[in-house]
Amino acid sequence: MNNTINNQAYTIGLDFGSDSVRALIVNAETGTELATAVTYYPRWMEGKYCIPSQSQFRHHPRDYLEAMTQAIQEAVSKVSVDIADAVVGIGVDSTGSTPAPIDAKGNVLALLPEFENNPNAMFILWKDHTSVEKAELINSLAHSNEHLDYTRYIGGIYSSEWFWAKAAWISEKDSKVAQNAYSWVELCDWIPAILSGNQHPEKIRRGICAAGHKAMWHESWGGLPSQRFLSAISPTLDGIRDRMFTEVYTADQQAGKLTKEWADKLGLPEGIAVAIGEFDCHMGAVGAGAEKYDLVKVIGTSTCDILMVEEQDVGDKTIFGICGQVKGSATPGLLALEAGQSAFGDIYAWYKRLLMWPIEQYNNLNPDAAIPVDKIEKSIIPMLTDASCSTVADSAIAVDWHNGRRTPYANQRLQGAIGGLNLGTDAPELFSALVESTAHGAKAIVDSFVEQGVKVDRVVAIGGISKKSPFVMQTCADVIGREIVVAESEQSCALGAAIFAAVAAGQYANTEEAQKVMASPICHTYKPQPGVEKLRKSRAEAYRYLGLQVEGLAEFKLAQEREIS
Repeated sequence: MNNTINNQAYTIGLDFGSDSVRALIVNAETGTELATAVTYYPRWMEGKYCIPSQSQFRHHPRDYLEAMTQAIQEAVSKVSVDIADAVVGIGVDSTGSTPAPIDAKGNVLALLPEFENNPNAMFILWKDHTSVEKAELINSLAHSNEHLDYTRYIGGIYSSEWFWAKAAWISEKDSKVAQNAYSWVELCDWIPAILSGNQHPEKIRRGICAAGHKAMWHESWGGLPSQRFLSAISPTLDGIRDRMFTEVYTADQQAGKLTKEWADKLGLPEGIAVAIGEFDCHMGAVGAGAEKYDLVKVIGTSTCDILMVEEQDVGDKTIFGICGQVKGSATPGLLALEAGQSAFGDIYAWYKRLLMWPIEQYNNLNPDAAIPVDKIEKSIIPMLTDASCSTVADSAIAVDWHNGRRTPYANQRLQGAIGGLNLGTDAPELFSALVESTAHGAKAIVDSFVEQGVKVDRVVAIGGISKKSPFVMQTCADVIGREIVVAESEQSCALGAAIFAAVAAGQYANTEEAQKVMASPICHTYKPQPGVEKLRKSRAEAYRYLGLQVEGLAEFKLAQEREIS
């Protein structure tokens, strides 16, 4: 079957984010982005199945399927029929760890009538931290000398954002889910399985990315942790190792072929390649054209950072406090080191909601004299940005752990904090402090790599904030003390998925060749402003000091909770 026209082939990259899915059509021969479409998850946008105050965030699987269908159909409608017919592959990335329970046929339980509105039967979004107690148990078991240390290659600390903590927590809290959950699957593995008709648990081809970074898969101990270890996490996991997987694959390989059912629905050729799925940040690094020693920051609601190095550069050493070191989880052949911040843009969104509250309350009480909310809501961040200035020595200082800390040294019990307030502190100053706090969090990641002997040559930024907010990016450059280059593509993660689709479809021999043609160029460089080094150093010290107090408070509160219970 020859799907090309005039020797031109096209691929589609699907990027499943926290709020929406993006579909991007790319010319695989030139890297030209031809069409894109973004569809928001309908149930998620209504706030269904989530309890933010309890860190519960769930996605219904129908949100993914419906939004994906609409996004691809819309993107396809923007190009000619000839181009749609010349699509040769689909690549998929997603947030993670975002797992869901599946039955013996591979159905996510929430797709069954009896579980349709049960949040525990849905995908547990990456930022869901309800399983923090299970994560702490996993760390205790791994460091007890009674088991192998299965956290060795994931930074030494297991997080409540990750696979096994969520599976165990949900299974213990919901016996009906536990009884019907034959296995569990990551979102980035499930979508390719669905598109290729390989959703049966024994047919799903699992990616090394999710397996290595979140499920503690490593070849040195034969794949997944032992059943003895998993059962120690929770008796509800008894026997699950045999119902999971042994083989893992890189994203340049095929998960299968697009089925006729999905081809007809999406308006694409039947039988085209569907690539193995990967997490968004790893795909984003490839889409941004990252090479060895480039630290790529995918900046959105949170950040995920990827640094690729030669395996021999690290050797037997393990990098502590990060989110894993896995060969082939981004570019096959290179060791990918993952880090990130549990909240970035989410912190700015939180502050905006805080400022909007009195207006929304006024409107609720005075429906006949309502203030137009939409224009104000869209204007708040731009107005705050325009009114903000470079931080001064005695201004407010903040810590960016509003959704816990991912890196360095994961601790999801930590919370955000703001210090140095006085009666003269105004809204723009607080916004400046919050932006600066996210920059300090970014600096802590760079410092953690460098201090452990891992080279960082360049910082590359992708994602919405990197293109939309010069104020945030300049603050990051000043605080980190390094140049930050920004990738031109607004869809670097989807572009990375499209690159892998091209390799999986046989258009290129390997990822490096495809990347040279298809990856995004750089559009802007932010350099540290001269003369701010001394001030930034003192502000960084204040950030670290406030962070120590926050950690102490978290320990105090945990001790109180345990005493009460």
